Amino acid sequence: MQKFAALLLLLLAAAAVTAPAARADEASVRRAFEALAGVKVDSVVKTPYLGLYEVLIRDEASDDSIFYTDEKVTYVINGSVIEAKSHRNLTEERLQKLSAIRFEDLPLDIAIKQVRGNGKRVVAVFADPFCPYCRRLDQNLSQVKDVTIYTFLYPILRKDESPQMASRIWCSPDRAKAYYDFMLRDKAPGTASDCKAPLARWLALGQKLKIHATPVSFVASGQRVVGARFEDLQRLMDQPAKH
Repeated sequence: MQKFAALLLLLLAAAAVTAPAARADEASVRRAFEALAGVKVDSVVKTPYLGLYEVLIRDEASDDSIFYTDEKVTYVINGSVIEAKSHRNLTEERLQKLSAIRFEDLPLDIAIKQVRGNGKRVVAVFADPFCPYCRRLDQNLSQVKDVTIYTFLYPILRKDESPQMASRIWCSPDRAKAYYDFMLRDKAPGTASDCKAPLARWLALGQKLKIHATPVSFVASGQRVVGARFEDLQRLMDQPAKH
């Protein structure tokens, strides 16, 4: 994020530079922003609030960033826009939509699958066995009917213990039972010496999807939900899948 901090300082220092045309559009804001900052802008979108433009900068190595600016690129806001009445973090919601994936591209062969009821609603959850927020989310999800849950073990919290426990869960005769026994009832699984868990694939997938902490969930539409935000997740699970 150091380069984004430097970007902000550069933009603020350049406030006196000649602005684009008086009636700016998204293309002119983009050109002006790129000229001042010296970085590639992924997209510029006019927002419905305060006449601001949303500037999205994608980073292959870290999280995407959203900045806000006026039509003349005179001022830059580096922070979240909060809707006062509802307390919704509009910036966070926007980033989650922009970081959506194609659910069908997930390698479900390395996920623990549990089906309840008709399994109509679908969700994929990335969880570390020792993540307390993952346990809270699993507890809430255990009350949901008619759902298919794909759990991707993502052992990143404890250097040795997380991969070891993830392997023990994966190598259990009944993976779903072993996972939920541990997460919901604190009952550890046994060991299986003749089994090799896909640790490298789990970690590579999480890194590809820019998952830095757990839990992170994806609904059928591809939108992600960061953290144990069960109410948001439950609402999004009813959205149709992308085609």
